[in-house]
Amino acid sequence: MKTRKLGSTLSVSTIGLGCMGMSHGYGGQEEADAVRTLHRAVEIGVSLFDTAEVYGPYANEILVGKGLKPFRDRVAIATKFGFTTTDEAKANRPSGLDSRPENVRAVAEASLKRLGVEVIDLFYQHRVDPDVAIEETVGAMAELVKEGKIRTLGLSEASAATIRRAHAVHPITAVQSEYSLWTRDPETNGVLDACRELGIGFVPFSPLGRGYLAGSVKKPDDFGANDFRRSLPRFNAENMEANAALVSGLEAMAAEKGVTAAQMALSWVLHQGDFIVPIPGARKITHLEQNVAAADMALTAEELARLDEAFDPSKIVGSRYTEAAMAMTNR
Repeated sequence: MKTRKLGSTLSVSTIGLGCMGMSHGYGGQEEADAVRTLHRAVEIGVSLFDTAEVYGPYANEILVGKGLKPFRDRVAIATKFGFTTTDEAKANRPSGLDSRPENVRAVAEASLKRLGVEVIDLFYQHRVDPDVAIEETVGAMAELVKEGKIRTLGLSEASAATIRRAHAVHPITAVQSEYSLWTRDPETNGVLDACRELGIGFVPFSPLGRGYLAGSVKKPDDFGANDFRRSLPRFNAENMEANAALVSGLEAMAAEKGVTAAQMALSWVLHQGDFIVPIPGARKITHLEQNVAAADMALTAEELARLDEAFDPSKIVGSRYTEAAMAMTNR
């Protein structure tokens, strides 16, 4: 697979793999199946794997570390800190934020053990903590870089202003935020511009709209009982029905080109800049292979314009998060 560079030092596959769904959020899967998917990902050239302390909590880091152990020298593992992990978090509802320097260090040390690695390739602040100055948090992260426990630093769901403040303390390698055809906030809130200007990689999570753009979910009944999408406004029955025409149009365009809707959606993301590395999730090997194939797709200017028009933000119905979850993003 072709590679792209995050920041000035981290070279990774053009498409990475978001590992959350293997054990968290969407109902999970058998460990053996997840490990097979991780192994197949490495075989076909994926080198960036994304996890987090809060996924489980803890279980996803253990799974990813175990699955990738045979390939440690061929992969970059990204993980995240910053959510509090209480009993409430186990129900997929993080209860708060904690980016105090002592917690940054504590989570890094614990993540190293759970992953079974000597260094974390990319360590993200999962959400910006309004009670701790970003300079203080990044300063603590930078100390871990000096100690050789972390290679590079990242931020997730951070505003353009916060990104600039953080980057002034220590180079930020990547910013991770939700970005897809139907979630295009980074285009208008200055985040993509800041990353482009500062030479920071941008890592879109949910580039397939949490499965909706792939056409794999049509109504709330398609979700398992423990699927957290049931709690998201955009996935209630009324909003899913209202957005259905958008996906139908995407599927029609994809059919014209002889590709899947998911591949077309991923290709659109990749065409937004060579500093962008999406991390679609995949539990099934067939979906993984289809996603990776999107790295070699080319879209014409006309196709890109059609997609931009079809998915104009004014046409999307429903918020991507609840009000409580949106309050934890840095805007």
